[in-house]
Amino acid sequence: MTDFAPRMDARESRAWLGLIGVAQLLPHLLDAQLERDSRMTHFEFTVLSALYVEPTSVLRMSELAQTTAATLPRLSHVCTRMEKRDLIERVPSETDRRATNVRLTPAGRREFIRAIPAHIELVRSLVIDALTPEQLDSLGEIAEIIGGRLAEHRN
Repeated sequence: MTDFAPRMDARESRAWLGLIGVAQLLPHLLDAQLERDSRMTHFEFTVLSALYVEPTSVLRMSELAQTTAATLPRLSHVCTRMEKRDLIERVPSETDRRATNVRLTPAGRREFIRAIPAHIELVRSLVIDALTPEQLDSLGEIAEIIGGRLAEHRN
């Protein structure tokens, strides 16, 4: 990776290239840990997490796709794999015959809960523990701002 992005000053380049470097490397490390320790990808962990925090443990496919920033075809493919492992199940919506819901299974809940400690340990070692409390607050604020901008352009 270069040290300077064309048409950006040094400050802009440092911030941008640093963000891109983190955005490319972090998912790889999260995937590797989860696959090694829990036999799931980070995206599968994210799907389970979205269902776990939902009071009913059920989300409509389209809502789950939006929550996980996935396309419906990608989510459908991943759900097929997860269904085969009894982590989730797809069921028809009770309120809309055209829609499909995704439900967290008891086995999926157990696997998700088992995966959490090692995953959090890695997140702490890579990100949380590397920052001062002030830097952590700044990171949270920056992530919210950039996340809001990204959400505006997602659709």
